[in-house]
Amino acid sequence: MDDPTENILPPESDAPTGTPEASETLGFEHASRKVRTFPQTPGVYLMKDAAGRVIYVGKAKNLRSRAGSYFLKAAAEDARTANWIGDIADIDFVDCESEVDALLMESRLIKDIQPKNNKDLKDDKSFPYLMITTREDFPRVEVTREPKAKGVKLYGPFASAGALRGAIQVLQRIFKFRTCSLDISETDEQWKWFRPCLLASINQCTAPCNFRISKEDYRRDIKRLQTFLEGGKKRLLKEMRDEMLAASKELDFERAAVLRDELQMLERLEERGELDTHAQPEVFYIDPKKGLAGLRKVLGLSETPRVIEGMDIAHLGGGETVASLVQFIDGLPFKPGYRRFKIKDVDGIDDFRSMYEVVSRRFRRLSDEQESFPDILLIDGGKGQLNSAMAAFRDQDITPPTVISLAKREEEIFRPGESEPLRLSKNSFALRLLQYVRDESHRFAQHYHHILRNKSTFDR
Repeated sequence: MDDPTENILPPESDAPTGTPEASETLGFEHASRKVRTFPQTPGVYLMKDAAGRVIYVGKAKNLRSRAGSYFLKAAAEDARTANWIGDIADIDFVDCESEVDALLMESRLIKDIQPKNNKDLKDDKSFPYLMITTREDFPRVEVTREPKAKGVKLYGPFASAGALRGAIQVLQRIFKFRTCSLDISETDEQWKWFRPCLLASINQCTAPCNFRISKEDYRRDIKRLQTFLEGGKKRLLKEMRDEMLAASKELDFERAAVLRDELQMLERLEERGELDTHAQPEVFYIDPKKGLAGLRKVLGLSETPRVIEGMDIAHLGGGETVASLVQFIDGLPFKPGYRRFKIKDVDGIDDFRSMYEVVSRRFRRLSDEQESFPDILLIDGGKGQLNSAMAAFRDQDITPPTVISLAKREEEIFRPGESEPLRLSKNSFALRLLQYVRDESHRFAQHYHHILRNKSTFDR
């Protein structure tokens, strides 16, 4: 099987680190000199071998200092790095706005690229979110790594689950929200006789489970919490600092220390990414088995599909066009099957001709090497992109697999030979799986194209 890092696209030509001149020899000394030009800002660095494959990804608060430490004598003697730093032939970096952004990007890149020397973050463990339910009479607040797609307000992802849980404990003492999993209904009179938990006794919850607070008042507290989380926290933090100073002046050092620790926890709530920037699509799509079974039904397939491939076209700076291909097996991403292609035969921006080219190249290669086709090929786009893909199969004289396209605006599914699109419920498991594949191909094309440089890393 091909190394997945061989299929990662290089960055745009105006990226900060620059591509070495053709006459310059790659190698450890080259990388050592290059790292001295790195900025002293947060970011992610990528170690590469002589073939241009990424062999290690790391994060840094200070890129020059942290990445440069791998070229010191101590790194060659450290058991964690000694057996692979000699393979370093080149190094690149990506700027990040903060250390937290760097941590989140590092995790995403390691999951995508699977560098052989990164051991800790290759698993499927995602970052935690703070989730507030919105469709309950008395909304709940909880920490979750599997957030719901509907009926919730999400904050994060957060860099540290422990720091987030600590901050929630502080916030609960202030806003007194519930964190239990009870399904409390305002119209169910039985809750009047329910015995609240210990949190009500220590005044950390207003006990909606016993109707000790009205729905309106409880929701007002939740609204205050959301205001705090969305930037309105300066007043609260000032009040806590003033209280801490007052406690210190009164020699109540125990109370001052408690307030100091609570302030630190609340300030760590800033250590989070944005939902759009640090998307973790895998946590919002669930039950792949139902998705595959749904696709079999709506597409009229004789068997439940196992392998789905998704294709998307992206345009880089300078007019370059690339295509991405992602592969899902049994409804889940299979990263070694991901590919990127540089469009060779199309001048300017032409999505239809670009799709024609990449489908032709991909399936001619599979056909010539007698490799199996995916059960479903999903094209990102509408009728035009689908027709271009089908023309590629026709002109190559290749029998296509099941080919469909998914249009973004109305989420319509187009099929060859069908004039009307297929429209599924927005809650359909089949549609959600197709959206996952489509969004992943788009992310793979757009979000990381500027990271790796070696032109040999494109699929030919």
